[in-house]
Amino acid sequence: MRVMLVGQSWLGVQTFHALREAVHDIASVCAPPGDRLHRAAVDAGVPVADAGRVLHAASVPPGVELIVCAHAHAFITQGARDRARHGAIGYHPSLLPRHRGRDAIRWTLHMRDQVAGGTVYWMTDRADAGPIAAQEWCWVRGDDTPMTLWRRELGPMGLRLLMDVVGDVAAGRIIRVDQDESAATWEPAFERAALSSGG
Repeated sequence: MRVMLVGQSWLGVQTFHALREAVHDIASVCAPPGDRLHRAAVDAGVPVADAGRVLHAASVPPGVELIVCAHAHAFITQGARDRARHGAIGYHPSLLPRHRGRDAIRWTLHMRDQVAGGTVYWMTDRADAGPIAAQEWCWVRGDDTPMTLWRRELGPMGLRLLMDVVGDVAAGRIIRVDQDESAATWEPAFERAALSSGG
């Protein structure tokens, strides 16, 4: 399947390698200059660019069937999603619709959730609110930090779920389960200074 990968950091580069190992055609990569995903794409001869904060239709190569977002901070416009046959998927490190927002792992720990998880969802104009394609849960340990929870559970889970969904789409299995808006939560960017006064 012909895909476009948008992302960065560990999840971005691991998804890049996994897509190549699964013999998917990576039409292009969008990653910040100097990021490990950017370097991996250059080394592999894959066209690479920096989407910046917004990915527009003009950045999506012809024939792309799916846009895969792995630790992406760019907004994927409807025009860009429409350029890909199946649209765009992204990974969010929470059990959506719980903990929508940019600091999901920090809020999971701050709210003392005993269960965490990850979700691959279909991207829409609403942040973290599109239909669910795949979801998995994990236990939170009492001594977890955002980094330990990410490295032990949520990062590997994201890679696994993204590749599962890419495989499903390639095989013609399209799963879209609407999120339960009655259970949705949205948290702002986590600011330690704003929360410290509460003890």
